Amino acid sequence: MTSPTIPKPAPAGPATTPRRRSGTARRTAWLLGALALLAVLALASIAIGARSVAPGQVLHVLLHRDPTSEDWIVVHHSRIPRTLLGIAVGAALGVSGAMMQALTRNPLADPGLLGVNGGAAAAVAAGTALFDLKTFGAFVWFALAGAAVAALVVQLLGGSGRASATPARLALAGTAVTAVLTAFVNGLILLDPLTLNRFRYWQVGTLAGVDGAVLGQVLPFLAAGGVLALLMGRPLNALALGDDAGHALGANPGRTRLFSLLAVTLLCGAATAAVGPIAFVGLAVPHLARHVCGPDQRWIMLLSAVLAPVLLLGSDIVGRIALHPAELQVGVVTAFLGAPLFIALVRGRRIAQL
Repeated sequence: MTSPTIPKPAPAGPATTPRRRSGTARRTAWLLGALALLAVLALASIAIGARSVAPGQVLHVLLHRDPTSEDWIVVHHSRIPRTLLGIAVGAALGVSGAMMQALTRNPLADPGLLGVNGGAAAAVAAGTALFDLKTFGAFVWFALAGAAVAALVVQLLGGSGRASATPARLALAGTAVTAVLTAFVNGLILLDPLTLNRFRYWQVGTLAGVDGAVLGQVLPFLAAGGVLALLMGRPLNALALGDDAGHALGANPGRTRLFSLLAVTLLCGAATAAVGPIAFVGLAVPHLARHVCGPDQRWIMLLSAVLAPVLLLGSDIVGRIALHPAELQVGVVTAFLGAPLFIALVRGRRIAQL
């Protein structure tokens, strides 16, 4: 008599593959949808302003060269550089915000938490007072240097002694350095009214009136920071499980934090140098990306790099329409939009650590 054959259990792999494919398809659909929305907003950014240009005329001046046309001059010398700068700065703020929240394991963190914005602002204020800075091109180099020095100080303070830098130490050191730099800037501009007059326009955060050459100056820094951020995606995923588990998975906690801090400095420092400090973009966008993509840091950064320009260009367009023919600066609009979100995050349900 033959014994009954016991059926072998089905392997777990095929059962989970459709779910994984479904998640990838959903992320890809969101990414494509965000890219399409960004393209629409880019065209709207080119068409809307103090001088309205009809959509058909926008396409005409984009496809045909006519330097004698006023519409062509407005579109090519003002609107296109402004739109491209908004896309580049928005992507930088979104990616740096996602990295900050992963690096500090704090879902309420933004790029300014490590003193990057404070360092850039302090350097610009000091440069304006000492060297009579007048152009955005001159601001770029001072802001980048200030952001780098502030980030280095935070890293040194956060890893003082033999202890390695931890998320809590970095956050506390960044808060302390930002407070000192803010006091320095406030004291400087109170002592020098001329510095106040020049600095306050940059400090509010604006895409208006920025020379198109600024984009060429900051783009290499943004590109280097973006590539470095993407390389840090996998190590940051490992560190999300804790330093010990991340080290067991092959990630070096100290090296990952150092290179992540460098990426944030390049991205946020260059963006702040170009348009001034813009609040809440780096805070709000990664939350939406994380809700859509889940905890994978690579997808969060990729989607944040598209959704953040959507928010920034949308805010810039709202600012042009709100006080037409005058403009409301984009930094003011993002603050109005981001403040209610921040309050909702703080007062809402308990936010889990990343």
